[in-house]
Amino acid sequence: MSGPAGISKVSIVVSVYNEQDNLEELNKRIAKVLKEINHSNYELVYVNDGSTDNSFSIIKSFVEEDERIKLVNLYRNFGHEIAMTAGLDYATGDCIIFMDADLQHPPELLPQMVQKWKAGTDIVLTRRTDNLDVSWFGRMKSKMFYKVLNALSDFPIPSQFPDFRLIDRKYADVVKNMKENNRMFRGLISWLGVKNQVIMDFEAPPRFAGKSKYSTRKLLSLAVNSIISFSIKPLRVASYIGIIAAFASIILGIIFTIDFLTSKTYQFTGYGTTIIMVIFIGSVQLIVLGIIGEYLGRIHMEVKNRPLYMAELFLNEASAKIQKK
Repeated sequence: MSGPAGISKVSIVVSVYNEQDNLEELNKRIAKVLKEINHSNYELVYVNDGSTDNSFSIIKSFVEEDERIKLVNLYRNFGHEIAMTAGLDYATGDCIIFMDADLQHPPELLPQMVQKWKAGTDIVLTRRTDNLDVSWFGRMKSKMFYKVLNALSDFPIPSQFPDFRLIDRKYADVVKNMKENNRMFRGLISWLGVKNQVIMDFEAPPRFAGKSKYSTRKLLSLAVNSIISFSIKPLRVASYIGIIAAFASIILGIIFTIDFLTSKTYQFTGYGTTIIMVIFIGSVQLIVLGIIGEYLGRIHMEVKNRPLYMAELFLNEASAKIQKK
């Protein structure tokens, strides 16, 4: 399906959460670049991830004006990863482009992405060379996030690769069939192991309006979910900690015994040693139980087999009539 002859359909999925001040500019710029390359066969799928501002009303007005625009309205805020999943479920194009609504994913790159796909590339990734909207502390958090993630993950997930990417339909369908609740799209793409891909470098401009929705707490939660979803290394680390603690206890016991037998002035009360060992062993046990508990918690959520999200689809009336036929 890569680079098909004739006019292929391109789906652009935009995740939206409280981006009312960016939407008009984003919609205008996307329409402009697609008009410039004369690519009329496309659809724009906005996913409203439970926004509490006027994002829903603004996108709904886009739908009423243009039959190529869809609105997938999630009943509540399910999170960025689930919002992209919902967009993928409703996208019907031969390739799907994912992007955010904050205009840090420049729409002006869309023609190059489509061109590379038509030339036969299955996946087009983008890499941020710089982010003008992130502070030094933010960059440090991101670096630490990916260092920890890759140290504990079985699949390498490179840093500076945002969710701004193009995926060919045949691989999008594979991702579409992955139904785990705790997901990370970057990890799923890495798991596919597709070799036929290219990387486009870009500099992320400052946000057009508003503030980033990714807090430190959300970043930490994403890190934990990503590590547990793609690796069992933390369980091995827990085993290693237990082994090290056991050896440390044996060595400490030998040292105390030798000291007791060879020292004439040594007075062994055992109080301080007992307290230290109890705290040490108790801490190790809590760490190990915590790691096991995280995995059990994920299993508990997965076996419930609940829907990933609840949503309603809004279409232009003309578009809806065509689909009914």
